[in-house]
Amino acid sequence: MSAIEPATTSSPASAVAAGVAGAEAQPDWPLGGTRPEARPPGEPRRVGYLYILPAFLILAAFILYPLGHAVYLSLWHWDGLTTGTWAGLSNYGDVVSDPALRSAFGHALLLLVFYAVLPVAIGLLIAGLVARAQVRGLAFFRTVIFLPQVIAMVVVAVMWRMIYDPENGALNELLRAVGLGSLTQSWLGDFNLALPSVGGIATWVYYGLAMVLLTAGVQKIPQSLYDAARVDGAGPVREFFAVTLPGLRGEIAVALTLTTIFALRNFDLVYITTKGGPGDATSVPAFEVYDRAFQSGQVGSAAAIGISLAAVIFAISVLINRLAERGAR
Repeated sequence: MSAIEPATTSSPASAVAAGVAGAEAQPDWPLGGTRPEARPPGEPRRVGYLYILPAFLILAAFILYPLGHAVYLSLWHWDGLTTGTWAGLSNYGDVVSDPALRSAFGHALLLLVFYAVLPVAIGLLIAGLVARAQVRGLAFFRTVIFLPQVIAMVVVAVMWRMIYDPENGALNELLRAVGLGSLTQSWLGDFNLALPSVGGIATWVYYGLAMVLLTAGVQKIPQSLYDAARVDGAGPVREFFAVTLPGLRGEIAVALTLTTIFALRNFDLVYITTKGGPGDATSVPAFEVYDRAFQSGQVGSAAAIGISLAAVIFAISVLINRLAERGAR
């Protein structure tokens, strides 16, 4: 045998196998490292927190800190000047047990009818008419009805106080002019009429807001749904309940939430028109907060009322939105 062995020839299949093995042996990443795990696109989550940090700092400085300080004050009997004494939860107990405070919260809930229910009902009626027929000059019509939202509530209250004036007010003058002088009243001075009179002002102010929201919502409802309902022989009432009302569920929730908040935190309208009177016939929680904090020197009690009012507003708002979400399923 020769000292030099002949080179062994390899088959094509073995060459391919050797190439594959060599490729698998090569490192996946330069310099012999391993390929890192794939990261989802976008910035890391901590960068997102940096984006919202300025807004959170403003929220904390102007909302969360004052709210926490109000909770702290509500645990004390304090007149705003001298040293306070620990009250615990007694101020919150007064919110439930004090007849004047119970009455104030009851007035606020009654005003929900004038602030929220009636404006939304009027807005739905107008939205149903807009959905049923083409209204010429709709943009001008909506602008005129929305005007009370543009006017400051202080101006609205002064104007309506003049309208309700028992001697020379426009309302009583109108009743006398049409031969209904026997119906003239001291609208803001009567124990039974004062609160509904204040509520009537709120309805006049806020039904324009509800109307704008709901008529805008009608325009997003597909016309094909109305056409199908009319082909099926649906009249105006059935069309409203079958097409318009379900299509406006989201807008109704927004309108009810906004007007409910306006109703429960109402202060300026009551303060300028009646100052809570006659007696406490128009007293509301926000007015009680002002009266106790700045007139009676009961800062702790005022803070407890304010925190309780915030809790009620939050609970009602959550309830409205939960009902809207449940109905949308």
